[in-house]
Amino acid sequence: MFVPGQRWISSAEPELGLGTILRVEGRSVQVLFAKAGILRPYAADSAPLIRAEFRAGQRVAGKGIAFLVERVEIKDDLLIYSGEGRELHEGQLDDEQSVSQADDRLVGGRVDTTAQFELRLETLQRRAEARRAANWGLGSSRIGLIPHQLRVAGIAAARRSPRILLADEVGLGKTIEAGMIMARQLATGRASRVLVLLPDPLVYQWFIELRRRFNLNFAIFDEERCEALELADEAVNPFEDDQLVITDFSVLEQHPRRAEQLKAAGWDLLVVDEAHHLAWTPEQASPRYQWVEQLAQQTPGVILLTATPEQLGRAGHFARLRLLDPDRYPDLARYEAEADGYLALSAIADALSAGQALSDAQQAELLAQLGADAELQTALADPLKPAHAHALIAALIDRHGTGRAMFRHRRQSVGGFPERRPEFQLLDAGVLDAELNQQLLQEFQADLQAHPEDEDYDYSHDPRLEALVALLEAHPQDKFLLICRTQAKVLALEDALRTRSGVGVARFHEGLSMVQRDRNAAFFAQPDGARLLLCSEIGSEGRNFQFAHRLVMWDLPLDPDLLEQRIGRLDRIGQQHSISLHLILAPESPQHLLAQWYDQGMNAFRHSPADGRQLLAEFGEEVAGAALAQDPDRIAVLIKDTHAMHQVLLDQLQAGRDHLLELAANRDLHADDLQRAFQHDFDPAQEGFVQRLFEQFGVHPEELSAGIWLLDPQYLSTDALPGFEEGPLSVTFDRKTALSRDDLPLLRLDHPLVGGAIELTLAGELGNAAFLVDDMLPARSALLQAVFVIECVADQRLDADRYLPPTPVVVTVDTRLAEREDFAPSPVAVRKAADRTIEVPRYRKFLAKLVPPMLERAETLAGTRADALKSAALELATTELDAELQRLLALRQVNPSVSEREIGELADERTQLLDALPQARLRLDAIRFVTSPDFLSLR
Repeated sequence: MFVPGQRWISSAEPELGLGTILRVEGRSVQVLFAKAGILRPYAADSAPLIRAEFRAGQRVAGKGIAFLVERVEIKDDLLIYSGEGRELHEGQLDDEQSVSQADDRLVGGRVDTTAQFELRLETLQRRAEARRAANWGLGSSRIGLIPHQLRVAGIAAARRSPRILLADEVGLGKTIEAGMIMARQLATGRASRVLVLLPDPLVYQWFIELRRRFNLNFAIFDEERCEALELADEAVNPFEDDQLVITDFSVLEQHPRRAEQLKAAGWDLLVVDEAHHLAWTPEQASPRYQWVEQLAQQTPGVILLTATPEQLGRAGHFARLRLLDPDRYPDLARYEAEADGYLALSAIADALSAGQALSDAQQAELLAQLGADAELQTALADPLKPAHAHALIAALIDRHGTGRAMFRHRRQSVGGFPERRPEFQLLDAGVLDAELNQQLLQEFQADLQAHPEDEDYDYSHDPRLEALVALLEAHPQDKFLLICRTQAKVLALEDALRTRSGVGVARFHEGLSMVQRDRNAAFFAQPDGARLLLCSEIGSEGRNFQFAHRLVMWDLPLDPDLLEQRIGRLDRIGQQHSISLHLILAPESPQHLLAQWYDQGMNAFRHSPADGRQLLAEFGEEVAGAALAQDPDRIAVLIKDTHAMHQVLLDQLQAGRDHLLELAANRDLHADDLQRAFQHDFDPAQEGFVQRLFEQFGVHPEELSAGIWLLDPQYLSTDALPGFEEGPLSVTFDRKTALSRDDLPLLRLDHPLVGGAIELTLAGELGNAAFLVDDMLPARSALLQAVFVIECVADQRLDADRYLPPTPVVVTVDTRLAEREDFAPSPVAVRKAADRTIEVPRYRKFLAKLVPPMLERAETLAGTRADALKSAALELATTELDAELQRLLALRQVNPSVSEREIGELADERTQLLDALPQARLRLDAIRFVTSPDFLSLR
């Protein structure tokens, strides 16, 4: 029974310290963990809470006093502790108290096996090691370890409240970068409420991407969901019902009240995709822009994803930057003058990088920019010297105005992309009879207008089908991905192929459940699985099929970006083969004419067109009309005009490139944090540990094939272990396998499935008390092994765990209270322990006599060890935070993009951390009594 004012501890998160019951309403209870700055709601009948009750002989502290408890009274369901002439009500207790029943269990003879004790200790050790790592929260993410993405995520996620613009070229993974930043911010506690605001067509894609890649379970909020939440309580703000929310602009446009509720809900991090569609001019701003502006003003962290800055134009790009920092970017004209200067500096940086002599004008510009710095003056005297050129480029980057707010990468500079090879297969001219021509026209018209499916397709006599079957037979060892616009086309193609080919076929469309899609994609990924995957347009949204290298375009979208999305399912960094793009076309059909425009007008099949949006806006409507009219002459003119404009735009893009912006990320202190953290991405020992972790709950691991394991919960011993509601689960520990199989969770310690098993292990008593007979011990000897955990109870936003995670401290003492620092049980004893039956309750009397003084001595020794750990953590935090603060202060002198807010946040974090780390406390977690065989006979 919960009563306000009672003190409870979270068994799942003991590092939060003692919590206070604030409110009990119906079946829910609210607990405040004041020291950690966290308010947790729980279901009263399933809360992972343990009453913080202290007994006589234990020490309690609060209100500046501490004493040994002599008597415990209960008044109004609240505990009152008395001892040494003093009294404390439980509500007056400090948040940091040592609460453990391990010693009681040992003295009472209620012990577990040595294997369970060892597993508990290993769990503590591995959790501490993983939690300290810079990639905590990303280890189990299904991401390729691509340097530029890791660099962006490492820099942004390390900031207290990142306010950044992601402006990479198409195909370089802006969504992945944003997901990595979100995952790290959530895992480290710097953010707990995240809002993703999107155009409607992107909602499902983001939902899948965040769930499948980053194990982030966002909730999609539409009007229907909001209304359902308000049925129970009209006064409720529906957006407060979930911590991680995805919604689209149309909800705000159609229901203005939702916009006000969204702002009132309060968020730690705001993410907006397609930010270049937020219209703004100095005279007026669109409603969407105004909503984002209002949210950005009251949200600490903001991530905008947008087209490349050259595509936006100066005014459009400025509009995005002022959302991030209106104080830094208050005026368009001033920004445009500043941007002109950056282009001049970019040219200087290019010359320095190439080892070219600087012109007099460039020398003068450098002198004006770099001032009177003595070291830089020396470099200016001989800029052709490589070391001097490097120093000058670094100085220019530091002074770059937008380099800290925006990240920009180009496909050409990143590299690693495969060659694209379009393969046009034109059918014989005679096949385009009146019937087929009318069919292709109707299909093209429906594709252009994106009609809902109200018609059937029949491809059984379509000559394109014969060509598709011949193509499959010509490459019997290869897998093919076929993408078309709609589910109806997928089903029609499957029906037609069933009677014409024995090739294994899998389907992937919106009519299937997510589980079915996963299974079909997995069947396609298997070496002996389907050779052909038929996808509707949904298959071009975020999926990775790079194990294949042949893509069939059954139809073509008019939007170049959507075409690039399709090709991007195979055209990915790390693709090992050239990509063959197969287009089966009837001569001079609408599809053929559109393909010619793409190929000859903008070279879209071989390269990703950075200017695709502009070309579509300029020529798209005319191209569609000419294709429908089957007018090859008009298409030829449009191709010529498109090609000319394409060349002009490419030249403008190149001339407008800010190369310093592309170099800026390399100068950040955190640029290589994630790259280093992933150096040892796979640990075979960790794989074995995770399997043992599941085995203790009755989940049996079975290797299905190389790198793939089946976790079978047939003998699952508890319903509290999440993830097995639907039965056996296939998983992998190999990143390469996970990248090719979207249905396989990548298990690391930060995966929710493993995290749940870890929490369940450490929250309960299992393994916290053990008794071991060791034949290798000297005669008549006994030892006590005590496992303490040092915990820093601090506001979760400080991310104190990166310096001092909950860390086990193991101390061993003998019956003479001397420390046995190098003791470890003999392997023989550990091996025999499972077969040895010891009636521990028979020895309760001597355990009650020996354990308390031995444990008290162990706690004293552990305190000394803990002091050393706290000092090391304090030194590391001081060194790192001071270096970061000094760098920001130095940058502030030359770069106005470093805000006083950012410096203030870092300084406050430093102060709070350096205050919290020395106050870390010890708590007893587990205990093991080890004896020689003859010691028992002496009792």
